[in-house]
Amino acid sequence: MKYSANSVWENKDAYDIVVVGAGHAGCEAALACARLGLKTIVFTVSVESIAMMPCNPNIGGTSKGHLVRELDALGGEMGKNIDKTFIQSKMLNKSKGPAVHSLRAQADKNKYSNTMRQTLENQENLEIRQGEVVNILVEDGSVTGVQTYSGAIYRCKAVVLCTGTYLKARCIYGDVSTHTGPNGLQAANYLTDCLKELGIKMYRFKTGTPARIDKRSIDFSKMEEQFGDERVVPFSFTTDPEDVQIEQASCWLTYTNPTTHEIIRKNLDRSPLYSGMIEGTGPRYCPSIEDKIVKFADKERHQVFIEPEGLETNEMYIGGMSSSLPEDVQYKMYRSVPGLEHAKIVKNAYAIEYDCIDARQLHPTLEFKSIHGLFSGGQFNGSSGYEEAAAQGLIAGINAALEVLGREQLILDRSQAYIGVLIDDLVTKESHEPYRMMTSRAEYRLLLRQDNADQRLTEIGHKIGLISDERYQMLLDKEEIIRKEIHRLEHTTVGTSQEITDFLTNCGSTPLTSGSTLAELIKRPELNYELLEPIDHMRTERFSREIVEQIDINIKYEGYIKRQLKQVEQFKKLETRKIPADIDYDAVPSLRIEAVQKLKQFRPLSIGQASRISGVSPADISVLLVYLGH
Repeated sequence: MKYSANSVWENKDAYDIVVVGAGHAGCEAALACARLGLKTIVFTVSVESIAMMPCNPNIGGTSKGHLVRELDALGGEMGKNIDKTFIQSKMLNKSKGPAVHSLRAQADKNKYSNTMRQTLENQENLEIRQGEVVNILVEDGSVTGVQTYSGAIYRCKAVVLCTGTYLKARCIYGDVSTHTGPNGLQAANYLTDCLKELGIKMYRFKTGTPARIDKRSIDFSKMEEQFGDERVVPFSFTTDPEDVQIEQASCWLTYTNPTTHEIIRKNLDRSPLYSGMIEGTGPRYCPSIEDKIVKFADKERHQVFIEPEGLETNEMYIGGMSSSLPEDVQYKMYRSVPGLEHAKIVKNAYAIEYDCIDARQLHPTLEFKSIHGLFSGGQFNGSSGYEEAAAQGLIAGINAALEVLGREQLILDRSQAYIGVLIDDLVTKESHEPYRMMTSRAEYRLLLRQDNADQRLTEIGHKIGLISDERYQMLLDKEEIIRKEIHRLEHTTVGTSQEITDFLTNCGSTPLTSGSTLAELIKRPELNYELLEPIDHMRTERFSREIVEQIDINIKYEGYIKRQLKQVEQFKKLETRKIPADIDYDAVPSLRIEAVQKLKQFRPLSIGQASRISGVSPADISVLLVYLGH
């Protein structure tokens, strides 16, 4: 759809940065730019869609909780916002090691959106503007401004694209197809053509959402009630833990059954997923119920989570049953599930197709390689999920601001943060489906725990200017307390007295045959810092749960942590071996043709990044190292 303005006029207000889109990525990008002192304007097709949750009503989850914690440590807003608006909170994977512990919270969707909107509205240096951006203005390879559908031109020094799932969006269920964005909001139909004219490669991806059902029509007695944690852990390191100890809402668990599966199988020919009506590629790790039934045909049932959308609505989210089947089939399908026999649908399930980019066109800073000053973040980069979007939005916003300020840009590597893994994967690896963050993608996940995100990244946030001196000093004080207490435990010895023997026996632990430090005792699986208090006669202070957790983890996993730090050392060596920007890969002898093609296409910044490009083998890396004299 080609855009042509009836009249063009130039807005005379001066802006440093324009952010296109005010979803989770756009909010973080706009706030970061404004907080770094730059005059910022954020455009959205609807101010009602600011920080909207068009799909699942939660923040966090496996690996995603890590991203939110890292965002917070860098100075982002998502963690603070969910702490103010959650209705249930759980720490996932508590039975496993600390590397995979992940916080997840159910959100009050409307409250989450409204609270984030208030934050944007009250942020100094930031303006919100409802309007559709249709053109990116570029002169001599650099961004100079944007043009809106009304013909208005806004001049700026950098643009951050955070269009989410709105570009040429199409919502589909059965044979019903509407050209709208999520939740029936206006799609952005013109920007794609401009981007293609600028030489940007586009993909067509899809995602989907389940139906929303009226709470009053659900029989919860046939479901398993799911409660939040007794003691809630906040997402933000700045939130007082006592402020989040609230009365929590319940969720419920039920299951599909063979009847459900038979209904779906009989109607697959009416699913746009299988009829060819949908062109976009969907997320492998968040499949529709139709995909689950086809791909896991041997499974007799699938989990279905019933989750409240908020405290002031009767809408319930049917997690695990995303679909694009026709409306009549949706009724049959949902009503075959125990507890949903009389379900009343408030909103139909649907699939949504949208335009996004091949993120390999971006530098690790999330700036386009071919257009100076044009940055990109969120689902527009071919990822899925609110948390992945927010993380990219923050980094894109930070780097747009740093570029305008003439400062060195921020690149987080794979050993520093899940955010580093996310962005590195997006910009170096070919992806034919929406990318989802998972703990298994992080090679150094024992170091990249959610509990130590503040220790890993707060200093970086402080250097950038998004973390206050006061907050940074609090971190330094915390680290000093942990260091001193671990040192004390490593140098405090207990012997084989009857008191120690009785204590260890009562704890189900083997009595000592010779002296041992308290740190050595903490390394035993059945013991921890708190349990040792009765025999730790030199203990004079009581520390917060957060500090106690760090003491335990650092002592218990000391050997594994040291081993992973050595691996990181090797990784860093390859990352610091830079490749000249003007290298002629055709002139590198013995480099395979495929490697030459891929290296010329991606222009990696370092040997480390080159090694992660699909089609570049370890042998090619050895050839490059020899050629560059490393």
